[in-house]
Amino acid sequence: MVSAVEQELAELREQIRDHDRKYYIEASPEISDLEYDRLMQRLRQLETAHPHWVTPDSPTQRIGDRPVSHLVQVQHRVAMLSIDNTYSIDELRDYARRTEKLLAGESAEWVVELKVDGVAVAIVYEQGRLVRALTRGNGIVGDDITHNIRTVPDVPLRLSGQNLPSVLEVRGEVYMTNSDLVTLNENQRAKGEAPFANTRNVTAGSIRMLDPRICASRRLRVFCHGVGYCEGIRSTTHSDFLREIADYGLPPTPLVQQFENFQGAVDHCQQVVEHLHELDFEVDGLVLKIDRFDQRQRLGTTAKSPRWVVAYKWEKYEASTRLLRIVVSVGKSGVVTPTAELQPVQLAGTTVSRASLHNADEIRRKDIREGDVVIVEKAGKIIPHIVRVERHERKQDLPIWLFPTHCPQCETPLVKDEGGVYIRCPSPTCPAQIKERLRYFASRNCMDIEGLGDKLVDQLVDRKLVQDFADLYRLTDQQLIPLERMGKKSAEKLIQGIQASKQRGLARVLNALSIRHVGARVASVLAEHFPSIEQLQAATIEQLAEIHEIGDTIARSVYEFFHGQHGQQAIEQLQAAGVVMQSSVQEEPSGSQTLAGKTLVVTGTLSRYTRDEIHALIQQHGGRAAASVSKKTDYVVAGENAGSKLAKAQQLNVPVITEDDFDRLLD
Repeated sequence: MVSAVEQELAELREQIRDHDRKYYIEASPEISDLEYDRLMQRLRQLETAHPHWVTPDSPTQRIGDRPVSHLVQVQHRVAMLSIDNTYSIDELRDYARRTEKLLAGESAEWVVELKVDGVAVAIVYEQGRLVRALTRGNGIVGDDITHNIRTVPDVPLRLSGQNLPSVLEVRGEVYMTNSDLVTLNENQRAKGEAPFANTRNVTAGSIRMLDPRICASRRLRVFCHGVGYCEGIRSTTHSDFLREIADYGLPPTPLVQQFENFQGAVDHCQQVVEHLHELDFEVDGLVLKIDRFDQRQRLGTTAKSPRWVVAYKWEKYEASTRLLRIVVSVGKSGVVTPTAELQPVQLAGTTVSRASLHNADEIRRKDIREGDVVIVEKAGKIIPHIVRVERHERKQDLPIWLFPTHCPQCETPLVKDEGGVYIRCPSPTCPAQIKERLRYFASRNCMDIEGLGDKLVDQLVDRKLVQDFADLYRLTDQQLIPLERMGKKSAEKLIQGIQASKQRGLARVLNALSIRHVGARVASVLAEHFPSIEQLQAATIEQLAEIHEIGDTIARSVYEFFHGQHGQQAIEQLQAAGVVMQSSVQEEPSGSQTLAGKTLVVTGTLSRYTRDEIHALIQQHGGRAAASVSKKTDYVVAGENAGSKLAKAQQLNVPVITEDDFDRLLD
C-alpha cells in the first residue's frame, strides 16, 4: 500500500513536471515563480527526510552532486552526419533539381526550420527516462555530456504521456539566448572576469564542463529538430515527429513551416530573414528537409551528408560600436520607427552608421539606451540590426530611452496598435505621412510617375503645393518651374507623366492609396472581383472577407478606408481629377465558360499538360486555379504521385478528377 508521503512525492513531481512543460515548452505558465519555488522546496524537504524514495528522474536531481572526472566517448547508434550548405537561392534550386531527379518525379513536401547557432546534441530516452546525451563529435563518436544536459531546464528527465517509445533519440541544438548572455557577462564583470564573446562560444564551453553546477549556472536551452535511433515512434513525417515529441514534453524547434513544393519553401526562405531581429537567439541559416521519412530512406546519404536535407546559410558579420542617439521617423501608414545612429563601424566591407530598432518593444526587451556599447550584426544582405547591448560596458547609469508620446512632425498624440507592437501617428494630414504616401503613390508599381523624386516631394509638401494625391493632378508648369532643380522642360515632362498616370487602372490605384494591408497582390485580387471603384465601395466586410487571399483583417481595413472620411475624400478628389478607377478591359476568354465560378487545384504529375498549361486552360474557360485545397474548392485534378492535396481533398469530400475527366469538363 502506498503511504501518504509516497503519494505526495509522486503528486509533487508530476505537478512540477507539468509546470516545467507549460513554462519551457508551451510558453504559458500557470503559476508564479514564487509558487513554483514553494512546490520545489516542499519536494526537497520530503526527499531529504526520506532519501530512500528519491528517484533519478525527480526534478530535484537536475544538478549532480559532484563533477565527472572526464568526458567519456560513446559511439552513436545512428551516425550524426553534417548537412550540405548552400549560400544562394540558385544553389538551393540546383539542389532541388538533383533531389527531384533521385525521386524520379515523385512529388515531395518540404519543411523549413531555423538553423540555430549552437552545439549539436543527441538525447536518448529509454522507456521514457533520460539515459544519455552526446555531442556530435566526429559524427561517429561523441562526448557523453549527460551530466550537463540534465541541468538544462527544458529537457525533461522523464517523458510525459502514454505509450512512449521504448527508445527515443532526438537530435537538437543546445543554445543560449542573447538576453542570458547579457546577464552572464554582467556577472562576469562583477567578478572581475572577462566577458564572453558570443552565445555559441559560451554554449560550446559550458556543455563540456566536468562540473554540472557550472553548466547549470549558464542557463542553457535546447531545441529538438531531428530523429536518431528510435524504437516505437508513431510518426511517418518530420512534421508529425515534431508534434509527437512536443506531446512527450520535449521542446521542438520553433517556427517550422511546411510547404507542398520546393518553390514555396524557397520563397519562405527569402521572407523569413527579414524577421530575424525578433528572435532572442542566434540563427545562422535555414534548413530545408524532405518531410516524409520513407522518401528520406529512399534518398539515403552520401559519405558525408544526407541527401534529403540542405542548409541555406549566409555569412554573419558582427562588430561592436557605440549607439550615439535614437531618432524616430514616420512612415506612410503613420508607423513611428526608431533608428539607432551609431558610431561608424566597418561591417562586411561597408561602413555602418545606422541600424533599425524596429519598434518600442524591441528597445525595451533589449534594454537599449543612448550611449550604450552594442553588438551590430549583418547577415548576408540583411539590413544591419542590433543583436544585444553589452551591459557590462555600461560604466555609468544611462537614462532609459522613452518613446515619444506625440508625433515628431505634427505633434498629434501617438497611439499603439491594439494587440500589436507598432505605435502610430493617427493624423492623415501629418506632413511626414503625406510625403511618404506621395513617394509610394508615384512609385513604379503604383502610378509610375517618372521624375517625382524624394527631394521634389519634400518641396511640394513643404510649400503646401501638394497636400493629397489629387493635388498632384492640379499642378501647373508655373508652380513647378520656380522649384529647385526644376526648369521649364522638366516641369512640362513631369506634368505629362502625372497626366498619363490617370490611365493606370483600378489595381494600380488601389495599391497606390496606401490602404493598410493592401499591396500589389491584394490590390489585383480586389480589382478582379470588383471591376469599378463604386462596386468596391459598396462591398460589405463579409463580401470582402469571402474572397480567397483577403480574409477578415484585410477586409476590415479595406472597408474602413472606403467608409472613413479620409478614404472617401481621397476617392472623390481623384475621380474629380479624372483618374480612371476601373479595371482595364480584359480580352474575352478564348475558351468556353464551362468552368465559370469554379475553383480547381492541380496536384501530382500530369501526362499531357505542364502545370502552367493546365492553369492557363482553367483560366481561359472561366475558372480559377488555386494553390491549396479548401472547402471552397470545386475540383482537384490529380496526376501521378499526388501528395497531401489529394489527401486533404478526400478528407473534405472535394471531388477528385483525372486529366481525362478535366478534358471532358472542358468539352
